[in-house]
Amino acid sequence: MIWRVAKEAPLRGHFKQHQYGTVILPFTILRRLDQVLAPTKEAVLKEAQDPLWQGQPSIDVLKNTANQAFANTSPLDLTKIAGAPHDLEANLNAYVAAFTPEARDIFDHFKFASIISALAQANILHNVVTLFASFDLSPERVDNHQMGSIFEELIRRFSETSNETAGEHFTPREVIQLLVELIFAEDRTVLAQTKAPIRSIYDPACGTGGMLSVAEDYLKSINPTASVNVFGQELNPESYAICRADMLIKGQNVEHIHLGNTLSDDKLTGQRFNYMLSNPPYGVDWKSARKAIEDEHKNKGYDGRFGPGLPPISDGSLLFLLTQVAKMKPVSDGGSRIGIVLDGSPLFTGGAGSSSSEIRRYVLEQDLVEAIIALPTEMFFNTNIATYVWVLTNHKPVERRGCVQLIDGSSFWRKMRKSLGFKRREITPEQVGELVALYNQAKPAQRATLVDSTGQETMQIVPEGTEPPQALEGGSVKLAPLSVIVPNKAFGFRQITVERPLYNEDGTVQTGTRGKAKGKPLADSALRDTETIPLNEDIQTWFEREVNPHAPDAWIDESKTKVGYEIPFNRYFYVYEPPRSLKDIDADLQAVTARITALLGGMAS
Repeated sequence: MIWRVAKEAPLRGHFKQHQYGTVILPFTILRRLDQVLAPTKEAVLKEAQDPLWQGQPSIDVLKNTANQAFANTSPLDLTKIAGAPHDLEANLNAYVAAFTPEARDIFDHFKFASIISALAQANILHNVVTLFASFDLSPERVDNHQMGSIFEELIRRFSETSNETAGEHFTPREVIQLLVELIFAEDRTVLAQTKAPIRSIYDPACGTGGMLSVAEDYLKSINPTASVNVFGQELNPESYAICRADMLIKGQNVEHIHLGNTLSDDKLTGQRFNYMLSNPPYGVDWKSARKAIEDEHKNKGYDGRFGPGLPPISDGSLLFLLTQVAKMKPVSDGGSRIGIVLDGSPLFTGGAGSSSSEIRRYVLEQDLVEAIIALPTEMFFNTNIATYVWVLTNHKPVERRGCVQLIDGSSFWRKMRKSLGFKRREITPEQVGELVALYNQAKPAQRATLVDSTGQETMQIVPEGTEPPQALEGGSVKLAPLSVIVPNKAFGFRQITVERPLYNEDGTVQTGTRGKAKGKPLADSALRDTETIPLNEDIQTWFEREVNPHAPDAWIDESKTKVGYEIPFNRYFYVYEPPRSLKDIDADLQAVTARITALLGGMAS
């Protein structure tokens, strides 16, 4: 219904497609606020006109009267404004100006006064106002969760028309639900049993606030007496404005939602949170914030956010991870839990000693990474790349300490009836439950694929216990890892440099003549080699086994040894399938040859 304003009338022909959102989004918010305030409007107007206030009523009293975190003192509403077309522009501006500051700030960031003027000049303002005044966006018709989904769907469509980059995407609600259930999974019992718990939730790239809203709702479903404070920061002014509108309607403190670049201008410096979750943009560079980020890394080190290192400037997603890690509460205060969606590059990019490797080294050696879950591809609206959910915490239960659980959730999806951009798949609520159950078990698990007698896969199940399921008649069962538990050290390695001596023409070894190299063999750079050795293996033992038998004159240049960390996720789930036997292949070829010969014979006759 709302989208029709853009696709049919009255915007079409007066505005370009990429401009539709600048009109429709603020009017959608205005209509929503208009109807949220409708039940208490008369009471607010009566309070505002009370002689006690001498023309300047208390904002707090007005909010309490409206039973909302905002109020409006204008006698107008959208229906009345639409009914007075001659004073349309002035009335609309006056109506917006009558909102309390929290709501007025939202329209300021949309530059709503300029939008009104542009619509008036195009002679379509009355049509737009009349249409929006006819939409029923009251809380009784559209609840807060549905309203959030409406905002995100409108933004997704506008992003498509303006060719947004793959990194500028919005997180599907089922992915948010999975992320939220994972970060609360280990605290459910404590939260349910605690009387009126107070918890904080933070998203450094909060967008329209979808993650914060779902997390708040989920926590309150665990314990309705919980007091939840949400915090966020967003770079895009329109997304920020929508997030503040959403939080305003829900009664949250909108002053906790900030506008700006989290990486270069952290508005919540020094604050710590119980739960953090985010889906930062993938593959988006941080050139614009380079100076501020490098200054913080250089001047503050580990007292700031970026002590472990700075990832390649072409992808800043790991900077968001470090921002969340820096905002963990101390274990003595209950610690923190983090959920973040990343693409594949943070798992393995960068060699030993690189900044990306050092960041992985830091979170793994500090035993912060609890689990990594692979999501299906084609899950997001504007990109179809592989993505992973990382779960981190600084208060792991005893059974999880010193290791990371890897879960292959790439097969947990169903095809959507209608594609939305690149999004062709979705995770069902049942599949979300299965993934969370695998996580909660914190132990190895396998996926069994049943194959019938024709070689067709019929179903996939997760068998209980260690015994595989019974194969179908004439068929077979394929087993593949689904959940594995990997020690932190298994991701680490040492990169060593193996040198060979440089020989003279007469076959003698050249030696150094100056400084520390004096009298020592010189290395032949043409024969230099690098090798990687797992952290849990002794270097000298490995060297004597693998190198000395082949090159007895070789040695390790210990000054060049580096420690690296990478997470080769797919390697842990690879299942080797042996090729078919030559006998079977030969039989197939003979059968095909015989069939071709018979066909040729038939043509000849």
